Amino acid sequence: MKVSTEIRPLVDVTDRNCPSRLVLEHVTSRWGVLVLIALRERGYRFSELRRRVAGVSEKMLAQTLQTLERDGFVHREAHPVIPPRVDYSLTPLGARAAELVGGLAHWVEQSLPDVVAARAAYDGR
Repeated sequence: MKVSTEIRPLVDVTDRNCPSRLVLEHVTSRWGVLVLIALRERGYRFSELRRRVAGVSEKMLAQTLQTLERDGFVHREAHPVIPPRVDYSLTPLGARAAELVGGLAHWVEQSLPDVVAARAAYDGR
């Protein structure tokens, strides 16, 4: 059995210099979460995805997709046709991230009544 002698740098998301912070920011950004959740359903063309993620501007969607593609979460496939067609889907890494943020989003949806009650109690003080 071969034992890895690779020395891995310490990864600690609470450390301001940790590179994982930037990845966490990308995955948990407002639009990053919503894009990952939408792509979890199926692959989308850009215009379809923009309609699915209501409220996102064309510029923010393009930036979010580019960032998620660079991080290895999204696969972009450009088809050489006229008019141009580009499809977006999740990579295996993206599917795992989408599963995790989707779970968080589901928890938020389920916990919303408790959050609303907590806000009302706080505001009533």
